[in-house]
Amino acid sequence: MAPNRPRGRGGIAGTRTPRARRHRRADPVTTAPSGIVAIVGRPNVGKSTLFNRLTGERRAIVDELAGLTRDRLYGVAEWSGRRFTVVDTAGLDTTGAGPAGSDLAVLAGGTQQQARLAIAEAEVCVLLVDVRDGITALDEEVAGLLRSGGKPVVLAGNKADSPVDPYLSHELYRLGLGEPLLISALQGIDVGDLCDQVVELLPPADEREASDEDGSVESVDAGAPVRVAIVGRPNVGKSSLLNALVGEERALVSPVPGTTRDIVDTVIADEQGEVVLVDTAGIRRRGVVGTDVEHYSLLRALRAMERSDVAVVVVDGADGVVAQDRHVAGYAADAGKGVVVVVNKWDLLDTEKRADPATLNEVQEVFSFVPGVPVLAVSALEGRGVRRVLAAARQVAAARSIRIPTAALNSLLRMAMEEHPPRYHKGRKLKLLYAAQAQSQTPTIALFVNDPEQLHFAYQRYLENRIRAVFGFAGVPLRVVARARAEKDDGGVADRRRAAIRGRR
Repeated sequence: MAPNRPRGRGGIAGTRTPRARRHRRADPVTTAPSGIVAIVGRPNVGKSTLFNRLTGERRAIVDELAGLTRDRLYGVAEWSGRRFTVVDTAGLDTTGAGPAGSDLAVLAGGTQQQARLAIAEAEVCVLLVDVRDGITALDEEVAGLLRSGGKPVVLAGNKADSPVDPYLSHELYRLGLGEPLLISALQGIDVGDLCDQVVELLPPADEREASDEDGSVESVDAGAPVRVAIVGRPNVGKSSLLNALVGEERALVSPVPGTTRDIVDTVIADEQGEVVLVDTAGIRRRGVVGTDVEHYSLLRALRAMERSDVAVVVVDGADGVVAQDRHVAGYAADAGKGVVVVVNKWDLLDTEKRADPATLNEVQEVFSFVPGVPVLAVSALEGRGVRRVLAAARQVAAARSIRIPTAALNSLLRMAMEEHPPRYHKGRKLKLLYAAQAQSQTPTIALFVNDPEQLHFAYQRYLENRIRAVFGFAGVPLRVVARARAEKDDGGVADRRRAAIRGRR
């Protein structure tokens, strides 16, 4: 959803939208998202609309029906050079806890438990209220929990669409959360001011980068332990895999889906170094989340992936790969993490399927959006094949930290463009001035070209495949981005050429 141009609001200054300050933005693909921002509030206040506005995509279904669900819960927003993860949470409603004593009531624990989980796992919370309806008792209850939670909170009064409509903005001060912002998530009014406050409240990004001064291929933080997040749908055997890897009961294992609520970090040391394992709660589609406790446990899984190097995606071999397994891997790939796919419960498959190499090949094809992703068949319960998981995670982490020498990268790309030249588009042709690998944890290749619009996605994929064929990056998302740069700025080559021509004349 493209932000709208700012417009006046009856004398209120500072009306801006994300587009109004686009010139201050850094290239969003050269930095990994850091920090989690949770949009909280009661149902039908516009949380999904604000989510769509911040992420710039129509991922969340928006309707007047309260509690309407969508496929994906999170997205990446970028503002003033900072990228962060935005989570669209379910509407907090005490009526959804179920009757007293029921399983739903025990798991959900009411609005207070739901809000505490959101507060605990997000770096910044955006409390969204409906400025037209004013403050309700549920708004006050959630605000009280946010005040006691110790996390930064931005209070936003949504649906302030017109300067002539009467609003109950004065009631927002009753919540005790500081100066409120009046915004319109639907029209994008003053969303830029909201982004300003969010970025200021986020903790500093943790960048662990390496320089390329010597022009050699090197690893980033080669001595640091590899951080591995174990992720997947509920009840696929993540905790069992963790226990099999460490050789003892470090995580609670239960056949009940959603047993794991807390992130458990476990350090394993061997002759190859240390590996930090993170066991996370299962990730489900929002449409099939049974309780809000499970719903908010996704925040913990996202945080685990954010602070990891490699995501081990566990799938159920007995059930086969389902769409949600792709979504889970998509979470990790979108965050720029390496991916390893582990097909658990391999012992439950019949002998013929286990012996057929096509079984694993079909699984790898499902995850082809991460080229070269390792696919391993294991039985966590019986301990078969689990040791290969750490070896594969280390290999993917090493591939993620590869640095390509600038000279070798330019030579490879120029050769690729000579063998398969780009097509003309509107009378113009893509011209590569030079290329360099950006200083980013996620491998990113920046192409400085005459016109970025001439880089078709198919040709971009062709160049990516040529890079992968030489330098690897198996199981790692590789980003290839085009940046505009005038030919006169290509290291002075064009200027020297023109000077030589004038000299001959």
